[in-house]
Amino acid sequence: MLQLLAGINSILFDLDGTLYVCDPLAREIKLLAGRYIASLTGIETGAGMQLIIETQKRLSLLGHREATLTEACLELGGDLKQLHRFFADALRPELFLKSDPHLVKLLRRLEHQYELYIYTNNNRALTEKILNCLALSGLFRQIFTIEDFWQPKPDSGVLESIFARIDRKPVECLFIGDRYDVDLRLPAQMGSSIFLSKSVQELLALLETLHVGGV
Repeated sequence: MLQLLAGINSILFDLDGTLYVCDPLAREIKLLAGRYIASLTGIETGAGMQLIIETQKRLSLLGHREATLTEACLELGGDLKQLHRFFADALRPELFLKSDPHLVKLLRRLEHQYELYIYTNNNRALTEKILNCLALSGLFRQIFTIEDFWQPKPDSGVLESIFARIDRKPVECLFIGDRYDVDLRLPAQMGSSIFLSKSVQELLALLETLHVGGV
């Protein structure tokens, strides 16, 4: 791992499912998405949730990769900006999240060794609320949200814009995320290092390695 990450200057974290894992919050997001689709189609919330699940499965089969909840909502007639206004107004992450002192400590150490960024499909209002709940506000040089480009992951044009904004080449960057198809496949194809993190414990183990190794 240390050899593979030699020359890394910047670390770009996904947010949801990566810097925190919270099944109750994930279920709340799916519920709200179902409610949003239900409001557009005149069906019940439960039926809206099921419609999203079925649409995600269909899009995943067609695209040969994991389809996101956002993609499913757009396929069902949703509007990206309207969807995120709905989430920002209705979702209260403070009811679900709390900080992890070990994660906070490690990231505070790493910010002196690496340029830390966030690249998320979430909107800015919720991203800031979540980071505040996690006690991670102020640790990242820049935060790239859906509102910066209005084009959800994965998107090569967005990645090229991010590389330009942070003034780094792909080979100088490490991307960390919990979904390979969404967060990592494209950065890897463009030359970046990647790390698939399925739990906070896996993330902490990597961050410990980065801090101790100083690669």
